[in-house]
Amino acid sequence: VMQVANAIVELLLSKVVTLGNVQVIVDGFAAMGFPNCGGAIDGTHIPILGLDHQGSQYINRKGYFSMVLQALVDHKGRFTNINVGWPGKVHDARVFRNSGLFRRLQEGIYFPDQKITVGDVEMPIVILGDPAYPLMPWLMKPYTGALDS
Repeated sequence: VMQVANAIVELLLSKVVTLGNVQVIVDGFAAMGFPNCGGAIDGTHIPILGLDHQGSQYINRKGYFSMVLQALVDHKGRFTNINVGWPGKVHDARVFRNSGLFRRLQEGIYFPDQKITVGDVEMPIVILGDPAYPLMPWLMKPYTGALDS
């Protein structure tokens, strides 16, 4: 199992999980109604067998043993970046902040420097996340406050 897993990581991962053509992705999201978007991100839990040591770290909020898989996908749902291996107890935001993807987005080197103007604000290529993720200039998430009329 470990030899197969290592072969997948070494030989296939960079060929299958790749950013690809950013303009095609941006155009795809624009056709769905969200301009200048380079991907959507979320985490999911991969069930695992309980561990003898540090087992409590792998019990997620739903009560089963898991590892967290964080994935960025394009407009067609294809993986463009993945991060897997964090214990199930770890929050999505912590996994994200400790990922190479976060560092590259923060440094502005993951996507090309392609901005659009919305009103009088320049907007870089962004990714979309759920409320668990931090609001960043390059990461949009739903507004969770109360709205007036």
